[in-house]
Amino acid sequence: MNRKYRLKRSLEFMRVRRLGKSYAHPLVVLVVLPDAEGKIHVGVTAGRSVGKAVQRNRAKRMLREAIRSLLPMIKPGWKIILISRSPVLDATLPELETALLQLLRKAGLIYVNNGI
Repeated sequence: MNRKYRLKRSLEFMRVRRLGKSYAHPLVVLVVLPDAEGKIHVGVTAGRSVGKAVQRNRAKRMLREAIRSLLPMIKPGWKIILISRSPVLDATLPELETALLQLLRKAGLIYVNNGI
């Protein structure tokens, strides 16, 4: 995922987490908050329940890769946080993309005219 799309600051994470709406899936939790700038910003996180540092970093890399292919389909103007859950380590990339697509549809963030 390109760095210009990343949500970086701790205060931004806390604001989205506190004020945003969340959508859950067994692999990942999606938290969304409208952004006044009209851009897409995505933050990825993994807690200690996912595993040690190596497993958490792997989970975050997998989520970043999965969301990267879906970015062109997402409506602009949203701050998004992806929180990985422990089963994400056993999932494949297509499974993660499917899970994220389901959550993004549920949140209403996917363009309808994409035919997906």
